[in-house]
Amino acid sequence: MYECVHQPFKGLYLCYQLISTIFIRVPIWSLWYLLPSNRPRSTWSWGHAMILGLARHVVYISSFTGNILPQPDHRALAPTKEAEGVWVDGVPSELILDELKLLASISEVAPERIPGYWYGRSGTPPKPTHAPQLGEKVFFFFHAGGFTHVSAHPDYSASIMQSLVELDRSVPRAFALEYRLSSTHPSPEHFPFPAALLDCLSGYYYLVKEIGYEPSDIILVGASAGGNLALALCRYLVEHKNLPRTEFPAPPGNLLLLSPWADIGNSHDWPGSSSLAFDMDFLGDLNSRSMLYSKQALLGPYGFGFATLNRYVSPASLHPSVHAHFRGFPRTFIAVGTAERFLDQIRTLRKKMDEEMGEGEVTFFEARDAVHDYLLFKWHPHRPGTLKAITMWLSESP
Repeated sequence: MYECVHQPFKGLYLCYQLISTIFIRVPIWSLWYLLPSNRPRSTWSWGHAMILGLARHVVYISSFTGNILPQPDHRALAPTKEAEGVWVDGVPSELILDELKLLASISEVAPERIPGYWYGRSGTPPKPTHAPQLGEKVFFFFHAGGFTHVSAHPDYSASIMQSLVELDRSVPRAFALEYRLSSTHPSPEHFPFPAALLDCLSGYYYLVKEIGYEPSDIILVGASAGGNLALALCRYLVEHKNLPRTEFPAPPGNLLLLSPWADIGNSHDWPGSSSLAFDMDFLGDLNSRSMLYSKQALLGPYGFGFATLNRYVSPASLHPSVHAHFRGFPRTFIAVGTAERFLDQIRTLRKKMDEEMGEGEVTFFEARDAVHDYLLFKWHPHRPGTLKAITMWLSESP
């Protein structure tokens, strides 16, 4: 993994890939996909197949080079005209309890000051200028990236945030958290689980205690790995909602999950499963170099077995010893593409939530032949329909 992460090998490898992609791969793909029968899905247009073929190749390249371009992270607020950056203090230590406290001790991680970025709908200041009114909602967003890549900065997350804040006037703002990313060999070993979860708790505490949002007006939003974090934060808040202490915030009012990574273990990896068979997705095989790196970096001292057995890390795990209940979870919207690697585990998640949360509490949207995290792509044909469904779901919120 990351054999070409250092210069001059990174530059040489990227030059090779750029030249070979422009002059060899793209011409071959363009001819191959002229025939609809050669496209990964018959419903895909020629342009659809070309863009996703290129996306798959970029993911493959990054497994050798790491981030192709520099990206912002938790160490600094990066300048932007599309959002307003702020610093978020680490959550008070007295709110880190029970299992989370033990896991943080084992991983040797603690809350830290981290950045976040405020987005506002057109004509609205990104960051609230006064205490929100009761009923004024906010999206609290956790980005994708396998826990090891990507950023909350607008250069990486704006496509989803800018669309969400325009959907309903009751939700004029979104706050995207720059949680700490995990890493492991050949990079330094930093921030395994539950570092990112601690950051999410810090961000939630910031919205409730500093900005003044009612927990019932917060909509947790998570894409891919961010969906895993949204589920984990919600679980922690639900499991501690009856604590007799005024400082501990209540659970959020709503949960919006976009292609959530709900089983980091391998309980859904059987022959013919979506995780192994859907190679049209731009995600690599879930046993590929990049995915194994993400798992190893996140799990740190716990090892791969922990992912199959822990309810925070793998709430959709099929292992019989995992007791990931969903009683008390807020009403939830789940979006998934039927051509994505995570399809089977997300269907398992939906089944578990339906069984415990009750009828009408989970809205499930399947986009036919869509790949993983398809809302990232502004051109995607299922994007308008998905956003319309989310708008209807928001309008039905109490």
